[in-house]
Amino acid sequence: MSNLEGILLGILQGFTEFLPVSSSGHLVIAQDLLNVKQYGILFEVMVHFGTLLSVLWVFWSDIVRIATRFTREKQERHFVFMLLLGIIPTGLIGFFFRDFFIIFYESTLKTGLMLLITGCVLYAIPFFKPGVKSEETISATDALVVSLAQGLAIIPGLSRSGLTITAALWRGMDRETAVRFSFLVTIPVILGATLLELRELSAVGFSGLSSGIIYGTIAAFITGVFAIKLFVKLLRAGRFKFFAYYCWFAGTATIIFKLAGF
Repeated sequence: MSNLEGILLGILQGFTEFLPVSSSGHLVIAQDLLNVKQYGILFEVMVHFGTLLSVLWVFWSDIVRIATRFTREKQERHFVFMLLLGIIPTGLIGFFFRDFFIIFYESTLKTGLMLLITGCVLYAIPFFKPGVKSEETISATDALVVSLAQGLAIIPGLSRSGLTITAALWRGMDRETAVRFSFLVTIPVILGATLLELRELSAVGFSGLSSGIIYGTIAAFITGVFAIKLFVKLLRAGRFKFFAYYCWFAGTATIIFKLAGF
């Protein structure tokens, strides 16, 4: 892998991982329609690690606050317990329905249809009035609903950030809490996915860690930070229609290309 290829792919990963356009959906479409080749499990591990660092970087102050106050503040303990609870449905969905999800990864047409659904979800976000639930008052049901949305987003074409934010707002969280919960609950998910990839990588080792992969990891981290901050800014402004239009366009174009035999 060249340095330029690594950087470009890292930028793509960083942007689509956190902006509400479905990174997995773009991967499926790119591989099929553009004949983009896979670069191996090592690259996948490293760019996922880069995006994990993005979440840690942006929400580091929240992580430190929660960690330092966990033993003496009820709010922080409650929020941590809700985050831990929010991992369970996502993990169970991924474990028990893995074969079902594989069907979607093998069908670009289905991915296009899922992008249309994502567009509808994103278009609806500005119509949800922010609730009043905070870190201290969100319930177990709220955490489970958001986690269920995150689990469904394993399907390529469904945006994880779009679905989880919509679920959080629907459950009455205020925007700040919805953003923090949505992104902080991704940390164990991305970490778990990275560890699973590392198991596959263990037989190969890190001997193939080229400069292109390193540059790709750095690019994924930097663009991931930018994407998260842009996402939060647009959420606060209620300007998600652009992403809805994009998903509708991308989904429609994908469906037309596939039906036309490309």
